[in-house]
Amino acid sequence: MDKDITTFLDHHGIQYREVHHEPTRTSEESARARGEDLSVGGKAILLKVDNDFKLFVLSAAKKISSQKIKQRFHASRLRFATTEELLQRTGLVPGAVPPFGKPLLPFDIYVDRSITENSIIAFNAGSLTTSIVMSCHEYLRVVNAEVFDFSES
Repeated sequence: MDKDITTFLDHHGIQYREVHHEPTRTSEESARARGEDLSVGGKAILLKVDNDFKLFVLSAAKKISSQKIKQRFHASRLRFATTEELLQRTGLVPGAVPPFGKPLLPFDIYVDRSITENSIIAFNAGSLTTSIVMSCHEYLRVVNAEVFDFSES
């Protein structure tokens, strides 16, 4: 997956920094390994909203507001994808999911406004040992996401 991401970024002429580090399981560990502030981390979370899986990206310093997502989609049910569902649909383990939907991952993608507050975004690139740091402006240009407020502190 990390090669797919770098190929995608290269194809779009985007500059980025690739960081290889020890395996990280949490956003805090990833931020330390990258040498970046937690707030610039892009946390990608796969949620099942009623009957559809959707990918949500927010600052690693924030938490998801289930209520805001339910309101936006007029949903009655919302839950995190299980480890098995994540593996089945992405081939990835928790913590490795990059903040990209179609065409890299088969999901519609939604980006929280907290991502737009930073000049850069850093994220695990399909691996617990590889991260990418890039311009937030460039990320938003190629990710084709709907941006709305779905986080809380």
